[in-house]
Amino acid sequence: MSELGLLLDERFERHLTGPAHPERPERLRAIRRALQARGLLERCRLVEPQEAPDAWLGLVHDAAYVRHVEQVCARGPAYLDSMDTVVGRESARVARLAAGGVVRLAQAVVEGSLHRAVALVRPPGHHAERDRAMGFCLFNNVAVAAAWLRAHGGIGRVLIVDWDVHHGNGTQHIFEEEPEVFYFSVHQFPLYPGTGTAEERGRGRGLGATRNCPLPPGAGDEAYLGALRGPLGEEAERFRPEFVLVSAGFDPHRLDPLAQLKVSTEAFGEATRIVREIAETYAGGRLVSVLEGGYHLEALSECVALHVETLLA
Repeated sequence: MSELGLLLDERFERHLTGPAHPERPERLRAIRRALQARGLLERCRLVEPQEAPDAWLGLVHDAAYVRHVEQVCARGPAYLDSMDTVVGRESARVARLAAGGVVRLAQAVVEGSLHRAVALVRPPGHHAERDRAMGFCLFNNVAVAAAWLRAHGGIGRVLIVDWDVHHGNGTQHIFEEEPEVFYFSVHQFPLYPGTGTAEERGRGRGLGATRNCPLPPGAGDEAYLGALRGPLGEEAERFRPEFVLVSAGFDPHRLDPLAQLKVSTEAFGEATRIVREIAETYAGGRLVSVLEGGYHLEALSECVALHVETLLA
């Protein structure tokens, strides 16, 4: 079996959001310390990110939006489209590195030089719409990779599993009419961004290729893992993906300050085993996990370390 690829680069810390912002560089620093303390870094193959060119971003984002991101960031510290999405002069380049880095991992997995991979990137991506930044997200990293796999990677069916506590509105909307990209999300509801009801199942040709499992505030391991073992397992058996992408947010954790689920650290190890087994059963093991949320530094770093350790097992 090939090594586990790992994308963890100090350049992702150059996206500056301010010391009080939840999505700040300290998130990756805490993760790096945890991986080093457990001896996990040397067990992974570190991969260099690359900036996503316009052609890759254009698979899921409007060209005018890409120019808008570049222009706003070039002016220096600013809000991009909403008051929660803060950017600086280097943010557009860092966002290109994040999206391009995820594609590079996907390409390596398709080619067989890696069996699976983890992208510890920022800014996150799953709230980014085709033409709008939202929820700390500039470019939709997972969506870019999914579209690249379909257009250039020789992959027919892509399963996106989003276990962030917030619904990935951008990812769902980008693919909601696409039957060959299945979007599955387990998340808290009601909560930002207000989407992700069980009735949202896709549209047109994509009807049935979206499945949401909203959980009420206070739900814990049983409900959270139940959604992954039951509904996700059922959909994977029906859909039979050729590649699995994970929007891996660790903010369902009981200590996270931005939501009210009560998921334990250990549950993320089990969640990782579930998606790894799906990838091994249907997709030849091909899996790339991409960091989304997680804002309690200790909980985030412990969960990511367990996630990486489980994928190495």
